[in-house]
Amino acid sequence: MRLRILERLTVLFAWAAGLMLLCAVFLLMGYLFVKGGRAVDLSLIFGDASPLQALLFKQRVFDGLFPAIVGTLVLILLSIFWAIPIGIATGIYLAEYAGGRVKRVLDALFDVLSGIPSIVIGLFGFSFAVFLHKQYSNDIGPCLLISSLALSFLVLPYIIRTTQAALEGISPRFRLTALALGATRLQNIFLVLIPKSLSGIMSGIILAIGRCAEDTAVIMLTGAVASAGLPRSLFSQYEALPFYIYYISSQYSNPDELMQGYGASIILLSLCALLFAVAYGIRKGLSHFIFYRP
Repeated sequence: MRLRILERLTVLFAWAAGLMLLCAVFLLMGYLFVKGGRAVDLSLIFGDASPLQALLFKQRVFDGLFPAIVGTLVLILLSIFWAIPIGIATGIYLAEYAGGRVKRVLDALFDVLSGIPSIVIGLFGFSFAVFLHKQYSNDIGPCLLISSLALSFLVLPYIIRTTQAALEGISPRFRLTALALGATRLQNIFLVLIPKSLSGIMSGIILAIGRCAEDTAVIMLTGAVASAGLPRSLFSQYEALPFYIYYISSQYSNPDELMQGYGASIILLSLCALLFAVAYGIRKGLSHFIFYRP
């Protein structure tokens, strides 16, 4: 009788926790849309510039969020580009090759890395930029490249851990089938294990995308500024939506500017949703290609 009551209480608690989470999400989304929905229009994004000319990069946007949107998108893609190969390769090594002692040491190291505050990583990126500026070239400073490298360092534990967990979660029977049929260890990893664990790996990449999109402390120290226009190169400063939201919410002079901050938050959420949808589509496409190709 006690076990049955405990089981029902556990189920009730799980449902209550899930409903509270959903309520919190909808409350946050509703608050943002109520506060900033009226501010989201073409003038917020493009200012006084022509939207078509701005999208074709023929006209510069001075008082809109278009440069920040482009800067955020480029920053996310660059960070994920650096982090994905290193993270997946490290996760494969931990799951398939690392011995007991090495694995324990690396597990502890990545656990520590995942707990490092983002402001510390931002300070490290800033120090690295100052070192390059002093030792190699006066043209090098806080820039888009330094920011993307620092963010990739920040999100590496997400990709490493999800890749490792996805590979280790495959059943031994499935894991040994290809080896029993004569496949090499490398063939087994790339043709059997990775396709089987693709869903878990993509989950880590989606988490990394979200972290790259929302982090402000790292980019604030490594290259993001309030007004830089479109990023001209990897070594130029840039604008980004998280920094704009922080800047406008801490130094707004009238309610209209604060409304623009709420509008920028909605645009940032929309950009993240778009990237999540693209990542989900890539996962579905890869899964279909791997498992159902002729």
